[in-house]
Amino acid sequence: MSFDEDDRVILHDDHSEYDGQEGTVTQVMETMFGDATYTVSFEDGQETGIPEDSLEQAEE
Repeated sequence: MSFDEDDRVILHDDHSEYDGQEGTVTQVMETMFGDATYTVSFEDGQETGIPEDSLEQAEE
């Protein structure tokens, strides 16, 4: 599943301080391999370069 800007998502990354938190996609970037990575803004910061498989669509 791909995500668009302004989508609400939950991050799943054991190495991130935002693991399990809900945030908003603020930027979608395409890698040189054609995969998308995301910048997600959280209440107290942001995380960049997040692969699609580390994100889950948040419930409305």
